[in-house]
Amino acid sequence: MKRKVIKIDQARCNGCGLCIPNCKEGALQIINGKAGLISDAACDGLGACLGHCPQDAITIEEREAQPFEEKAEAKHRHSNLFQCPGSKAMVFSREDRKPVFSPTESSEISNWPIQLRLVPVNASYFNGADLLIAADCVPFAYPNFHQELLKGKILLVGCPKLDDLDLYRDKLNQILKINQVLSVTYVYMEVPCCLGLLGIIKEAITASAKDIPFKQVMISVKGEKVL
Repeated sequence: MKRKVIKIDQARCNGCGLCIPNCKEGALQIINGKAGLISDAACDGLGACLGHCPQDAITIEEREAQPFEEKAEAKHRHSNLFQCPGSKAMVFSREDRKPVFSPTESSEISNWPIQLRLVPVNASYFNGADLLIAADCVPFAYPNFHQELLKGKILLVGCPKLDDLDLYRDKLNQILKINQVLSVTYVYMEVPCCLGLLGIIKEAITASAKDIPFKQVMISVKGEKVL
């Protein structure tokens, strides 16, 4: 049958993976460093992923394609949790890691809750805060997270891959608009799905109409700072 499905311009695509967490059907996958449609039947053709591609590589086209199937959509949405580059299984030996010369001595958490979904937007600790937003794999991967990154900051954590990005967008917009946040740092893993939250944070800072300094820190899957 002839119907609308997405089309990805491989020349434009840079493999950032921002489209993947925004495809609710799980029809997208990074293949050989580029985003690709893994099944016509899993794509509903509505294009929810379009606005999340910084390269404008995704469009809608009308062509011969398999009918959209909810069963196919559910299958790919579930299996895609394991097909994203950020979910590739890896094991590191102690020799793979660089030595840590300043081990964590104590917890530097100074606020609760820390999960972005749970935190109240008008919490008193946001006023005058240097805010650290961390992808939730980072504290496990980076051995000196507390002493080097968290010390003196208010912490929020979230998963750009598995959580609701629209909820994060609304929450961060409110937090930055109604509180006097002094600075924002985003620390994330070197995997494509972590970039989904990066754009949302930048949007929230712009929407606040405030001059809020922003810094980003990238951690490798081996637990090393790479940016």
